[in-house]
Amino acid sequence: MQVLPTQVWVGDLREEGKLNIAVLSGKGGTGKTTLSTNLCVVAGANYIDCDVEEPNGFIFLNPSQIKSREVKVDYPVVDSGKCTLCGACAQVCQFNALVKTKREIVLFEKLCHSCHACSIVCQPEVITFGKRVVGIIEEGKYGNLTCKRGILNVGEPMAVPVIKELLEDLPEGTNLIDCAPGTSCNIVSALRYANGAILVTEPSSLGLHDLKMAVQLVRNFNLPFGVIINKYEVGEDRIQKYCQQENIKILEVIPYSREAAEVYSSGKMITELPEYKEKFEKIAEGLREVFPWN
Repeated sequence: MQVLPTQVWVGDLREEGKLNIAVLSGKGGTGKTTLSTNLCVVAGANYIDCDVEEPNGFIFLNPSQIKSREVKVDYPVVDSGKCTLCGACAQVCQFNALVKTKREIVLFEKLCHSCHACSIVCQPEVITFGKRVVGIIEEGKYGNLTCKRGILNVGEPMAVPVIKELLEDLPEGTNLIDCAPGTSCNIVSALRYANGAILVTEPSSLGLHDLKMAVQLVRNFNLPFGVIINKYEVGEDRIQKYCQQENIKILEVIPYSREAAEVYSSGKMITELPEYKEKFEKIAEGLREVFPWN
């Protein structure tokens, strides 16, 4: 299977020479990571795990030659010996990371968004910035494919800094971005780098409800997209009816199978099963109809 061709996009953070396809789901448990890792292997695409709070893709791909680096963010340091306790820094902070007391300016560093507004309004100019580690980026190889993931440190409340650093230096060619489940700011941050999207859902009432939110999100970004229905059982056709009404391309319907579940639960690729490999090859070909390039 050849690597998918790339297209030049204008605006946001999309780059020439790179086709970045976000894989997302409105809810957890749809099999998004399983589909992402298997599709990367079949389509010859790089794998980027953006689910930084629970990155599981490396379990299946098991990349080699892994290199890691720390992700650091700024936090304000107030020189208490020169601070006049005017309180301007605390007043301007929209995230309540700084609080003025009678004796000092108190910092709640995990609330800080590193916006530097506090230093801009500080008239005595007594605020500098330190660095603290919030996570790591790991990069390795699966054959000729690049695999990257971000890992947020335990206890850190904000994943966006790790996601942004992970996506700012993507390899050339086609990249599948395995997003976190849901439609939170973590997914919004990832979609800024995407050229298109694959929405993974399951044929349940909750799956349909959350799919509708994911569809609205990618439409707000004006991204071409298609849907994969996973864990399908005969008679559960609510997703198909919705996609038909909304004129949404269904890339593939993947049936539920005990054998596939056993392969997945053992950490293996379900494309080892011939019938599933054929499904993923069809998805890879179907992407050409969804994403408009020359």
